[in-house]
Amino acid sequence: MKIIKTALLFFLLSALAQAGFSQTIGINGFVRNYTGVQYNNGDFNMLQNTLNLDFNLMGDKMALKANPLIYIYNIDSFDVRMREIYLDLYFNSFDLRVGKQQIVWGKADGVFITDIVSPLNLSEFLLPDFDEIRVGVYAAKFDFYFGNSTVEAIWKPIYAGNEFPGPGSIWYKPPEFPAPPTFDHSKEKINPSLENSEAYLKYSFSSSAIDFDLMGAYTWDQTPSMYVEKQFGFDTVNQKPYLKGLLITPEHHRLYVAGGSFTSTIKSFVIRGEAAYYDGKYFQTTDPAAEGALVQKNYLHYVVGLDYGVGNLKLSAQFIQKYIMDYNDMMSDDEFNNTMTFLARYDAMRETLHLELFSYVGLNYGDALIRPKVTYDFSDAFSILLGANIFTGDERGMFGRYQDNSMIYTKLKYSF
Repeated sequence: MKIIKTALLFFLLSALAQAGFSQTIGINGFVRNYTGVQYNNGDFNMLQNTLNLDFNLMGDKMALKANPLIYIYNIDSFDVRMREIYLDLYFNSFDLRVGKQQIVWGKADGVFITDIVSPLNLSEFLLPDFDEIRVGVYAAKFDFYFGNSTVEAIWKPIYAGNEFPGPGSIWYKPPEFPAPPTFDHSKEKINPSLENSEAYLKYSFSSSAIDFDLMGAYTWDQTPSMYVEKQFGFDTVNQKPYLKGLLITPEHHRLYVAGGSFTSTIKSFVIRGEAAYYDGKYFQTTDPAAEGALVQKNYLHYVVGLDYGVGNLKLSAQFIQKYIMDYNDMMSDDEFNNTMTFLARYDAMRETLHLELFSYVGLNYGDALIRPKVTYDFSDAFSILLGANIFTGDERGMFGRYQDNSMIYTKLKYSF
């Protein structure tokens, strides 16, 4: 993997050296302080300083971008990431982008349905800004333009999966096991090879009446399935076997995905929809006949949304459903998982004061994540944000399980 990454970076730098750029490098970005305090105990659950740098170099037929991102937690804990570094080549009817990049698909807000090319950094759940929650991937992206249409083809030679919180994090909520677990991570890694690469294809059409796209993917499940092997001992006193432990082996499996999305405007309303059919997903089950406590099913994931805007007020609502086909009651997931989102945003004081309320509502268990925030722009460069992340409801729900993590926070941001 290191050899392939080094080769990609060498290609970018070599192309830059041969390009004969005459323009100077453009540099912009931001510095930000992010401080959060938990409601229940007053602890600082977030002490983060961020430096985001965006380097851009433009030529007549090509461009280069590099975006390093540095997070400093508490005092001396560093997380340094090269979020993006890629080369763009421009031709008459097509473009080519090669390197590490973030790729955004779909029309939904706050939910990822066909937006599956870039995996997610979920180490802080869904709280980071969505342009930061996506993980950059090494890929070659080809865009071909004709009329009002675009065909986009992506090849990912190096696998990248979702990132999850580890032990010690307030977001680490491991499932409860009936016996002590032992983990075997030997099958979790996917070695870079032509056979293990991923391919994505999307067709997009844009007009004054409707925008829509159709997509397909041959990819890996970005969240590993947990193969569970029971380990038994023998109780010599009662003369019977007992469950003494579990050997859990995380493993990624191939997925075929097909879907699409659309946006259309009717007077003051915007109607949005997005759907994807996933073939080959593995789910946990308590069925004793299932090998490794896993069962393979197909599922449908879709969203429909409605936006309304008048003046400086924007309102939005979405209904999201995940439906597992050929369901049985021994599966750990629900057959139907229903969620709604609501957004209200109002801009005041000549668009320098921004009031926003965004909420996820889990309909299966009546839980929610409520996110009010107020942002004031002191200038074009400096802003201050005061907000809250309120988790509430049944602990069985996706949001209710984090009730103890409810927090108020501030963000001070200077852009340059």
